[in-house]
Amino acid sequence: MHRRLGYALTLCLLPGLALAAPRVPGPLVDTAWLAEHLDQVLVMDVRGNPRTYSVPPRWQTDRRTGRRFLAQLGGHIPGAVAVEYRRLRTERVIGGRKVQKMLPPRDVFERLMQAAGLDPDEPVVLVTEGFGPGDMTIATRVYWQLKYYGHDNVAILDGGLLQWLLEGREVETRPVRPERGTWKARAERRELLATSEDVERARREGSAQLVDSRALAQYFGLTKPPYVHAYGHIPGAKPFPNELYVSGDRGGARFVAPERLRKLARRLGIDPAKPAIAYCNSGHLASGGWFVLHELLGNPDVRLYDGSMHEWTLEGRPVATVEG
Repeated sequence: MHRRLGYALTLCLLPGLALAAPRVPGPLVDTAWLAEHLDQVLVMDVRGNPRTYSVPPRWQTDRRTGRRFLAQLGGHIPGAVAVEYRRLRTERVIGGRKVQKMLPPRDVFERLMQAAGLDPDEPVVLVTEGFGPGDMTIATRVYWQLKYYGHDNVAILDGGLLQWLLEGREVETRPVRPERGTWKARAERRELLATSEDVERARREGSAQLVDSRALAQYFGLTKPPYVHAYGHIPGAKPFPNELYVSGDRGGARFVAPERLRKLARRLGIDPAKPAIAYCNSGHLASGGWFVLHELLGNPDVRLYDGSMHEWTLEGRPVATVEG
């Protein structure tokens, strides 16, 4: 059944819910759930290498063991709409400075979602390649942006496209060209967003925990990307590296069970129940920290510092390194 037709029929046929959209069951869905509900949801395929969307996956056989393995990811879940990740972030001028990789303005994000075919309150499942935490935090970043602009009916495919392929499920290579959607941003949820001033206040007053989602080498100031202008971390921040969020030992990268994530956070000195602000270099990896604490562990008082270390160091604010 065509996805939009299935979605429309669901709206009409559910008893007592003629005007209600079907709901995703939680922040994460597995491949079995998505396969069963594929005609009722909008699947947004967001990946770092969009060229693989339209080429078939390539399989090879190990000559020694005879086992078939995936040599090159390709294709997409049937009906999935390609969404280019880099277009979902933009440059903004803050305090006279150009800050990269930021949340798009409301009207810009609205048009991008309409171009992807999104309608009001339509269930969305976000799919990335699924090779590791970097892929899964692409999904959490888009998830956060949808939530920020008022769209709650959204979930992430745990394990991504890789898990779907490893289970032998059907994929397509023909591009999907959706009808333009009618989605409108409902509001800007400022309670999900932190500014530099909010971070400075948390640093000085202890009003919120500062959670650094980057790799430890960047937290301690051993390495940094070019667009971050100083080594180290925000003073007082605790590390919660994004590689701890997911496990890929059984196929595609899947989020670690909430209870284990809660224990990991506590071992790193982070209280999962107290107010927190997650940051990284640009607001990408930090969306994973926000997703873990806010969505999976149920802490309502977690914000994402959108500008993260890029904006913080651009403004010449203090940093701490392994030397102190």
